[in-house]
Amino acid sequence: MEVSPAREAMVGAIRVRRSLPRRERRTVGAWCFADHMGPASVTETAGVDIGPHPHTGLHTVTWLLEGEVLHRDSLGSEQVIRPGQLNLMTAGHGVAHSEEATGAYRGQLHGVQLWVAQPDVTRHGPAAFEHHAELPRVQVGRSEATVLVGTFSGRTSPARADTPLVGVDAVLQAGATDWPLDAQFEHALLILEGAIDVDGQPVEAGQLAYLGQGRQALALRTDRQARLLLLGGEPFVEPILMWWNFVARSRAEVEAATREWNAQEPRFGSVASPLARIPAPPLPAGLRG
Repeated sequence: MEVSPAREAMVGAIRVRRSLPRRERRTVGAWCFADHMGPASVTETAGVDIGPHPHTGLHTVTWLLEGEVLHRDSLGSEQVIRPGQLNLMTAGHGVAHSEEATGAYRGQLHGVQLWVAQPDVTRHGPAAFEHHAELPRVQVGRSEATVLVGTFSGRTSPARADTPLVGVDAVLQAGATDWPLDAQFEHALLILEGAIDVDGQPVEAGQLAYLGQGRQALALRTDRQARLLLLGGEPFVEPILMWWNFVARSRAEVEAATREWNAQEPRFGSVASPLARIPAPPLPAGLRG
């Protein structure tokens, strides 16, 4: 098991702890990005201020523990997301979206923003958006799990997955719990609150524990309530190049996406947002795919 700390960053006005990608661990299955955001105070009009920006070649998966966020995209979607609900946007060849204050919610914002790399067979396809107001839940030992993506302990999420994948949010009560795992998948745990022992090794909030592939079960223990994400999937064998908001295969693809977004060409469409459009920064000289 590899345990690594998240690094802190700012996304808009929100502090995040970024667990993926890391230099030593770029992906877990097709999961290629994991930000744990907040808790942070927001108001009806400020705090979540991420203006229109583009994506290619990925799914964005938004899951809140507290608060509300308004999603707008270039498909015409306008959706408030709340705790217990899932927003999943598919970028495909290109999409743009914004993440904004709702105009009504004031309080704490706490959640995760995840990206999933799309395989070649779908990454050039059309953009799409789905919102799931309810997701399957399952009690496993001393844990209550919500299945965000894929199948866990016999329950399957309705959310789209273009590769074999699993994502689970779980609250663990004090004591020991054994989880069933798919041995074909590699897995990782992202600790959101509290601390747990994984196979006897302590892992704390803000750390990612990479579990590798081949496990059929996982032994967890905690002295007090804790919350974590299980991320897993079949190892993603396609090479990917991630830069800014793009998941691509080559520098040429990233250059094209950057040029088309900054030139406001039709590829990414437009977002009906009051926030300012975010321009793509210059590509670094050393970026290679």
